[in-house]
Amino acid sequence: MTNQKRILCLGAGGFISSHLVKRLKKDGHWVRGVDLKYPEFSKTHADEFVIGDLRHQDVCDKVFDGGFDMVFMHASVMGGAAFIFTGDNDAEIMQNSAMINLNTVDRCVRYGIKNVFLASSACAYGEDLQKDALNPNCAEDTIWKSRPDSKYGIEKLFAEELYDAYSKNKSLKVAIGRYHNIFGPESVYAGGKEKAPAALCRKVAEAKDGTHIEIFGNGTQTRSFLYIDECLDGTLRLMESDFQKPINIGSEEMISINDLAKMVIEISGKKLDVHHIPGPIGVMGRNSDNNLIRKTLNWEPTEKLRNGMEKLYKWVNQQVNG
Repeated sequence: MTNQKRILCLGAGGFISSHLVKRLKKDGHWVRGVDLKYPEFSKTHADEFVIGDLRHQDVCDKVFDGGFDMVFMHASVMGGAAFIFTGDNDAEIMQNSAMINLNTVDRCVRYGIKNVFLASSACAYGEDLQKDALNPNCAEDTIWKSRPDSKYGIEKLFAEELYDAYSKNKSLKVAIGRYHNIFGPESVYAGGKEKAPAALCRKVAEAKDGTHIEIFGNGTQTRSFLYIDECLDGTLRLMESDFQKPINIGSEEMISINDLAKMVIEISGKKLDVHHIPGPIGVMGRNSDNNLIRKTLNWEPTEKLRNGMEKLYKWVNQQVNG
C-alpha cells in the first residue's frame, strides 16, 4: 500500500494482527489497534491501542470513530485442535465471534469505511472433502459441497457470507482471506490454544534428550503451514487488489504431523521418540489450493516450511529454556 493511510486493526493483541501492525507501521501508515489485551510477547507498534470488547456497542462506536481508510478484521475466538475440536468451546466460539463480526460490518457502513479485510480460515472447508490425508480438496469453489469440520469453521463460513452480503447491499469493498495454519515467532505455544507448529516446538524444547513427545492421533493427518511474513504479504496484496471473493492464503507444502514432529526434533538436535495418544485431530487432510491466488494476484508463498520452523523453534526454545 502506498501513501499514508489511517488503518484500524481489530484483534491487534493476537499473533497475526500484532505482526500486521508492525508491517503497516513499517510501511508508513497510522494504526489504531483494538483487542481485549496487548500483544503477549512484544510491545504493540500501534499509534493508539484500545483495550476493549468488540461485542459491546459503546466500544465499537469509540474505536471506529476517527475516519479510517480501511479495517483489518482479525478478532475472533480461536485456538488449536485441543480448543476447537473438543466441542467444549463451541458456544463461546460461535456467539462471540458472530457478535464481533456483526458489529464490525455495521460500524464500517455507519462510519463510512469502504475497505475491510476479513480473516477467514481453512476450517470453513467441508469435512467430506478432507478425509483423504494425501488428497484434500480445498479449492475455493468447493466450499458449499460439505459441512465444515467444527463450529469454528461454521462461524467463519457465516462471517464470509455476512461480509459478502454487506459488500453487495451496502457498497462495502470486502477482501476475504482463508488462512491456512499461520505460524511463526510470538505465536501462542502453551495453555491449550496453541496450534501444531508452536505446540510441537514447545514439547521438543521441554523434552530431555532420550525421552519422547506426545502427539494426538496416529500422526498421519496432513496440513500445510504458512509463515507469518508470507501471510502478511498475501493479505496486503489482496487488499491492494480489486478481488472480492474468498481466496486461500496458505502454502501448498503439505506435511504429515508425524513428519512435522520429526522436523522439529531434527532442528533441536535431540534424540526423541514420538508417542501417539488419543485426542482431537480435526480432518485427516488439509492443504491450500493456490491456483486461484496465482491466477488472480500473480503471487504465492515461496519460503520452505523448514526455514520457518527453524525460526519458530529458536524463539520457542528461548521462551521455554531462556
